[in-house]
Amino acid sequence: MGEADKRTEKKAARPGVGADVGIEETLDLDQAVIVALGCNDKGAWASCREALEAALARFRSEGVDVMARSVWWSSLAWPDPSDPPFLNGVVLVRTDHDPHALMATLGRIEDAFGRQRTVRNAPRTLDLDLIAYGRLSGDLDGLILPHPRAAERRFVMGPLAEIAPEWTHPTQAQTAKDLVASADVGRDAHPTT
Repeated sequence: MGEADKRTEKKAARPGVGADVGIEETLDLDQAVIVALGCNDKGAWASCREALEAALARFRSEGVDVMARSVWWSSLAWPDPSDPPFLNGVVLVRTDHDPHALMATLGRIEDAFGRQRTVRNAPRTLDLDLIAYGRLSGDLDGLILPHPRAAERRFVMGPLAEIAPEWTHPTQAQTAKDLVASADVGRDAHPTT
């Protein structure tokens, strides 16, 4: 039996397995750790795309392995469309960090990329949000999971539906592909080429 046949047989034998991440196994979407990335201020980088790619390259050195990623999506800034437009994406990651340690890691990466926390929703060089950590839900000592507004945001649900359409929201019991259809924030969000 060839390697491809073994992988196909392994996938068929594992119930609840979701996104094919292009390696020797698939990712169990019930265990998926999902991070959203965004940028609308290129800062020291040539472009927001370059900044986001550099941020992803940094993940591994921080103990966060990217297992699957979306293409970059473009949208008007929200809530103020007169701000520079956003570039967003979503990644499924694997890490040994617990949710709080992962949030601290994401914050360190944002800081390294020049993130300034001034006024809410101001333009930012890098915005990293923990969308979901497996099926965890509720207030975990100040960390709310899943992200309380992610399901409303097309610029999050669109990229997520691209790589894991069958991922089911831990509290809303809807899939990413269903949530993208009903997301009302960032309705103009679309994949870039």
